[in-house]
Amino acid sequence: MERVTIDNITLTLASPIELPLNWVGNDELLKQLLAAWMVIDERDIPFNPRLIGKPGVGKTTLGYAAAKRLGRQVYLFQATMDTRPEDLIVTPVVGPDGTIQYSASSLVSAMIKGGVLILDEGNRMSEKAWASLAPLLDDRRYVESIITGVRISAHPDFRIVVTMNEDSSTFEVPEYIHSRLQPQLYIDFPEAEEELTILKENLPFASASILRYVVDFLQRGHAADEPYSVRDGINIARYALKMMAASDQDPRDLLPLAVERILGEEALRYLR
Repeated sequence: MERVTIDNITLTLASPIELPLNWVGNDELLKQLLAAWMVIDERDIPFNPRLIGKPGVGKTTLGYAAAKRLGRQVYLFQATMDTRPEDLIVTPVVGPDGTIQYSASSLVSAMIKGGVLILDEGNRMSEKAWASLAPLLDDRRYVESIITGVRISAHPDFRIVVTMNEDSSTFEVPEYIHSRLQPQLYIDFPEAEEELTILKENLPFASASILRYVVDFLQRGHAADEPYSVRDGINIARYALKMMAASDQDPRDLLPLAVERILGEEALRYLR
């Protein structure tokens, strides 16, 4: 475990993540995200972009791919409804010897190391949690730990991207935070051929006929404004293939059952 000392307070840093993710979607979105992170003058600062879209469209994958394109370490913080300010910054823990020690969050670890922080599903956090990040998201670029009394400044290479799902189980993000999370990049459902490419990337062991079947189903769902995502399609095909391996049945006969088990009976209306 790596440790750093700031103002006589020793922090244990979180580790970066390595994920088997590969962005095979719209390359223009990747370019726009990288442009938002650019610094074009010594008086310039990077943007704090947010990626908006329905669950499963690849927001986290896009952020991860952009960070890897820059050659940076990637850190992930999963926001929840009960995320507290101290969860975002520094948390006290009891060490093996019974003393109080301090663990830096993945966000603070990324700030210190000059990595990229993906703040996942940011609109699940309350205003109190967001308020603790306000100085990080403007030209001050620091956070303050109430627990330790330490101010932590972001490394010049630090970048952040916030993903936000379009669903009803979220908080309203306060306006002063909205103005700090710019630009907004919207990720929509992919077109059929792009969707097929994504499925092939994730399921190289699946036959072309199965993948085409799933893409056809997804595209019918998109046309009807259903929330079915590429992630759902991957799960449908994977489950059908697993059932085939267990029963020696043709996966095309098992695809309707897989659709029902993954998305529910009402999804069957979009099958051919």
